[in-house]
Amino acid sequence: MLLDTASLYYRAYFGVPDSVRAPDGTPVNAVRGLLDFIGRLVHDHRPDELVACMDADWRPDWRVELIPSYKAHRVAEVHAEGPDEEDTPDTLAPQVPIIEAVLDAVGIARVGVAGYEADDVIGTLAGRATGPVDIVTGDRDLYQLVDDAREVRVLYPVKGVGTLQLTDEAALREKYGVDGAGYLDLALLRGDPSDGLPGVPGIGEKTAVKLLDAFGDLAGIMAAVDDPRSKLTPSQRKRLDGARDYVAVAPTVVRVAGDVPLPAFDPALPSVPLDPAMLDALATRWGLGGALQRLLATLRH
Repeated sequence: MLLDTASLYYRAYFGVPDSVRAPDGTPVNAVRGLLDFIGRLVHDHRPDELVACMDADWRPDWRVELIPSYKAHRVAEVHAEGPDEEDTPDTLAPQVPIIEAVLDAVGIARVGVAGYEADDVIGTLAGRATGPVDIVTGDRDLYQLVDDAREVRVLYPVKGVGTLQLTDEAALREKYGVDGAGYLDLALLRGDPSDGLPGVPGIGEKTAVKLLDAFGDLAGIMAAVDDPRSKLTPSQRKRLDGARDYVAVAPTVVRVAGDVPLPAFDPALPSVPLDPAMLDALATRWGLGGALQRLLATLRH
C-alpha cells in the first residue's frame, strides 16, 4: 500500500475540525486525522507493506522548465535554493513535521526524494512491485498507474477513508473511456487548472476521449493532424496544430516518473513502535490520544 501522504493529510486537515488541539493549543487535526486514516486503511485492507510517500519537492524544476505555469499559482514564496514554498494553510504547515516525526517513531516507512514529488516515488515503487499494489490518493493524476495485468489499482477517498472508490481499468473505462495508460494522454489534452496545466485550448474531456477513441493515443492524434485524409474537424486540426509545443513537452511533465533513485528503507508494517520513548514523548506533547492508540492497536493485530 502506497500512501500519497500530502493528499491524505490535506483531507484530514479539512475533514477534522481545528478545535482538535495539543495541550499547548496547537491544532493537530491533520496529525490525528491522518493517524486515523492510516489505522482504518490497515484495518480494512491488511497490507503486508505500507509506505508513506512524501513530496520532497512539490514543484520540481525539471517540470517547471518545460511548463513554467506548472503549479505556479500555488507558490507562496520563491527560494533561490531548494524547493519553493507552497501556499499551505497557516495551521497545517506546522503539523507536517509532527506527522513525519510520529510516522518515524511508529516505524512506518516514509520516503521522499529530493527533486521529486510523492507521485514519482509512488510510480517508481509501483513499477518495482512484484505483487498487488494499492495506491491511496485523492489525486486523479495517479490513475495513469492503474494496470490490471500488474494488479495496480487506486483507492480514491470519497468520504474520509471509510468510503474508498476502487479504481481499476474497468472503472476508468466506465468513467473516462480510457485505461490507465490512456488516462495520461487524456489528462494532458484536457489540462488541469489545479496543477497549472493549460491543456490544448478548446479540447475538453469529452473531445479528448473521442479523439483517443478514434486515433488510439496522443501519437496517433498528432499523426492525424499531419494527415489531410484524417477525420479531424478543421477546428480540432487547427487547435492541435497550434498546441504542438505544449504537446511535445507535456508528456514528460504529466507522466509520473518511474526511475526515482530511492533510498534503502523497510516497507514492512511494524507490529510494535520503532521508538517507543520518542512516540510517548510526541503523544504527550501533541495530545495524540485515541488516534495514535487506535493505530497502534491495529498494528498489533
